[in-house]
Amino acid sequence: MRSNNSLTPPYFQFTVFSDYGSLRFLFFSLCLLIYVTIISANAVIVLTVCLEKSLHQPMYIFICCLCLNSLWGSAGFFPRFLMDILSDTHVISRVSCFSQMYVIHTYKGHDVTILTVMAYDRFVAICQPLYYHSKMTFRKAIQLLALAVLYPVCIFGFLFYQSSRLPLCGNELQRLFCSYWSVVQLSCADTTVSSIAGQFLVVASLFTPLFFVLYTYLRILPVCWRSSSEFRGKALQTCLPHIVTFVNFCVSIFCEISLSLYKVDEMNPFATGVLSLEFLIIPPISNPVVYGLNLPQIRAVVFRFFKINRAVPA
Repeated sequence: MRSNNSLTPPYFQFTVFSDYGSLRFLFFSLCLLIYVTIISANAVIVLTVCLEKSLHQPMYIFICCLCLNSLWGSAGFFPRFLMDILSDTHVISRVSCFSQMYVIHTYKGHDVTILTVMAYDRFVAICQPLYYHSKMTFRKAIQLLALAVLYPVCIFGFLFYQSSRLPLCGNELQRLFCSYWSVVQLSCADTTVSSIAGQFLVVASLFTPLFFVLYTYLRILPVCWRSSSEFRGKALQTCLPHIVTFVNFCVSIFCEISLSLYKVDEMNPFATGVLSLEFLIIPPISNPVVYGLNLPQIRAVVFRFFKINRAVPA
């Protein structure tokens, strides 16, 4: 379904969806279960940190924001995706498409900036423990979080403002959701400037913070190596969840970039779906599990909460 006569098509059509007949109800049920799991798991961590005063510390506040961001990204994708699974037509309005695009991309940007702030927090706590409470105050934590939120908002806001002004000669998106590159590829005009600007902003918003995270751990490892086994155990206990989350995010971004480098119409639809959904499903599920099970402070509060609820008579 092409819209070659209009430079501003009022809607877009997703072409990757296939007709699976009655199996679509099974897929809908599985995806709904995944969405409910994401909401439940992340909400437990958020409520635990908010309600437990002993967890009102920078590290746990950052974890809470990471889970809130997972809820933000999931809300931008799953409701629309669940509708498309059951629908016979997969059409999305231009406004809804750019709104979904903005939510999903800022979700990715917020994930990497929050992980960067968390890496700085661990760096100060391990490499400069005597100055931790003076450097990482509650006010400083809020300022870092504000920067982590506003940085992707401004960058992707400018990027999508530019893409919204491009004349488009088509309306078919070979994706399961709206993405920046899939829309830019529909442009009738020369997209060299937009592509260069997009690549620069991707490097600025994603890879620069990731290099900073790698730098902090290059500084943390020698300190742990020279310290006692007890100190290494405590450092590993707080750093391991962050490392797992960081590696998971890197794999997710690699899958997303790989999908952008190849022609989607020449790829297996199943592989396209897996690469598209990996960063929208795996991190939102794994983050609360990793932090909830590995950090004893959070785990103890969660278990105590459920134990109290079970003890209350009906």
